[in-house]
Amino acid sequence: QIDLVESGGGLVQFGGSLRLSCVYTDSIFSSYVMGWYRQVLGKQRELVATVSSDGSTVYTDSVKGRFTISRDTAKNAVYLQMNSLKPEDTAVYYCYADESGAPYPHGYWGQGTQVTVSS
Repeated sequence: QIDLVESGGGLVQFGGSLRLSCVYTDSIFSSYVMGWYRQVLGKQRELVATVSSDGSTVYTDSVKGRFTISRDTAKNAVYLQMNSLKPEDTAVYYCYADESGAPYPHGYWGQGTQVTVSS
């Protein structure tokens, strides 16, 4: 059983910040591409950000300059620092891991954590 466990979601006001954490139980993920997706009810799950084992990052355009993804292999964790949050960032955020970085629906997934941004 490979587990990805997210935490850090919640309710925040427009312009506020949250930090999401994802802890994984198997150190093999340290060599995987890891990241975050988000999904609004009734819409497709979309990429937010990924970080490779070499530290290279990818962001969707709508979060560039506001969100920062990072990883700490010593702690078996991946983080998403979200600043300047907007109501349109409201979604369930899912932690993701894939050996080659293949997109959804491939890879391993956490259960999700709700982020709600009020206007």
